[in-house]
Amino acid sequence: MKILHTADLHLGQVMYQNYTREEEHDHFFRQLKGWCGEYCPDALVVSGDIFDIQQPGAGVKRCFNEYFVDLHNSFPEMAIVIIAGNHDSASRIHADNAVWSLGHVKLVGLPPATDSLAKPDGWQEEFIVRLPAGFVVAMPFVATPRRETVQALLDYVSRQNPDGLPVVLTGHMAVSGADATGHGFDIGNVQTVPPEETGAGFDYLALGHIHRPQTLGYADEHEPVSVYPAGVMRYSGSALHVSCDEKYPHSVSLVEIDRHGGDVKVTRLRIDEKYHFYELPVDSAATTEGEALEAVKRFVAEQGAGYFRFVMEYNTALSADFNQQVYQLIEPCSGRVRFNPKTVWLHADEETAADDKPLFEVAELQQMTDPMEFIRQTQDQYPELDIDELAEAFKEVEAELRRQTEETNTVRHEN
Repeated sequence: MKILHTADLHLGQVMYQNYTREEEHDHFFRQLKGWCGEYCPDALVVSGDIFDIQQPGAGVKRCFNEYFVDLHNSFPEMAIVIIAGNHDSASRIHADNAVWSLGHVKLVGLPPATDSLAKPDGWQEEFIVRLPAGFVVAMPFVATPRRETVQALLDYVSRQNPDGLPVVLTGHMAVSGADATGHGFDIGNVQTVPPEETGAGFDYLALGHIHRPQTLGYADEHEPVSVYPAGVMRYSGSALHVSCDEKYPHSVSLVEIDRHGGDVKVTRLRIDEKYHFYELPVDSAATTEGEALEAVKRFVAEQGAGYFRFVMEYNTALSADFNQQVYQLIEPCSGRVRFNPKTVWLHADEETAADDKPLFEVAELQQMTDPMEFIRQTQDQYPELDIDELAEAFKEVEAELRRQTEETNTVRHEN
């Protein structure tokens, strides 16, 4: 069995309130299409966070449709399995499954019902993709671990698999021990799942949520090809660098499994990013405003494309219009040079600096479009808060606002 594994597309992401990423996603999907043609996988598995926000605009949905329709039309024999992540609207993704199934695409947005274990066998079929070469078990994001449900799915597949075909499980979760470098949050403050709670009976667990490509329990990410015994748990990593802190290479995983319980071969296919991330000045921190601006001028002249942010000494004095000067310098680049206004400040006294550092910088708050993102990152300060209940309340408010907007638009149309 052969699959291509990717995750965390974050379609529709807007960087630093200024820069859409459609051009970057186009570049990624051209590479993905090339790999599908080169390696002829049995399935393309996308492990969640398809969209950056739960209610993407029409243009973002159009891109999603065009990308995956093109993949299906180009490789009609290849199955496509997509699950919802924590950034996605589970119900919206699930609602489209009936239509997409006509094109050999499986969308799984909603997890099994909480009473599924009490039902007769058959409910499992909604979460299983049967292929001539093996099985894919699709479990979308859930706010709390559902180990018994996942195990029930794997046990059901085991009963349906007398020929010992490979079994792939896909999920969107933070597994304990994963390296979350670049995420900007402490992995200890989010819901994590111990590795032993992910279930037993899969050959490969195709994970999404953590953006750094990694095979849990192994430190071999510098090798392009590795072979593991069955039971591999791997994050493919995000399709694009989602922040300047993700300085590591990103990749798509080509996974080959010879038989159930056999060897799992993983080939890391390095993604060529359309726009790379840089820190200026290149060799040292800026100590004056002039040094920083000169670094921008050199970057524009020599590099000509990419995201950048500044690294500055803590006491560097900046004029009130410093950011405006930066934007003026990059304006002739027509959006190819992109400024991240969140500066990295180097401090002489790190302990004092840590006390002074705010939880969020202005640039981070400006980029947040989902109030739940802020709440989840500060929930350790409010231990009595029921995050799931609050999320449901926000969904109800959003639904009511949509209803009112639709009613208003209907009245305007009738008048």
